Amino acid sequence: MRRAGDRIDGAHVTLRVAVADDQPLVRAGISGILDAADDLEIVGEAVDGASAVELAAMTEPDVLLMDVRMPGMDGIEATRTIVGRTRTRVIVLTTFDLDEYLFGALQAGASGFLLKDTPAAQLQEAVRIVASGEALLAPGVTRRVIDRLVEQSSTGPPATNALTTVTRREREVLDLIAQGLSNAEIAAHLHITHGTVKTHVSSLLGKANARDRIQLAILAHTTR
Repeated sequence: MRRAGDRIDGAHVTLRVAVADDQPLVRAGISGILDAADDLEIVGEAVDGASAVELAAMTEPDVLLMDVRMPGMDGIEATRTIVGRTRTRVIVLTTFDLDEYLFGALQAGASGFLLKDTPAAQLQEAVRIVASGEALLAPGVTRRVIDRLVEQSSTGPPATNALTTVTRREREVLDLIAQGLSNAEIAAHLHITHGTVKTHVSSLLGKANARDRIQLAILAHTTR
């Protein structure tokens, strides 16, 4: 997965981003914040779930920011369809923390969530984090989210036999992912470099055939 700041033939890669929200002012505000970053480019906007699905299919953005409550096809169903048909990663936008729509969206395959009052700089960084393959779950709520998903997840965790080839260090990284730690926090905790953590996470994703860190966290909690 490419990430902003990567270089191809000497040029910086720009992440392609789309926004889906039925409120014009909110949609315009989010697009404006993201487009203001040099490494982010808005490739389209959608007014509801159905148009978000069409937009993702036509433009194939790296990340799509998805509102939950929209007329017609809502953000949950749109997320499920987009994740199932494209390589686009979805960040759910919600007004309320940990509501039923949020859990449904994560089950549908969203790579994370943000509240709509997220500061501009954090919103921009969230797109970069998700585009790099990481999930966006605030450490303070990760355990509650994972516990709920373990009980209700329609996707289920990756196969537990994936752990047969996991090294001791990878298991340590896996357990810290389950606690909601970021790569930087894991690096500090284990006294290893950020790059080494990224290597371990990539290896875990491959061995577990997991879509993202959310599924890795489910795997960790269900194999203890």
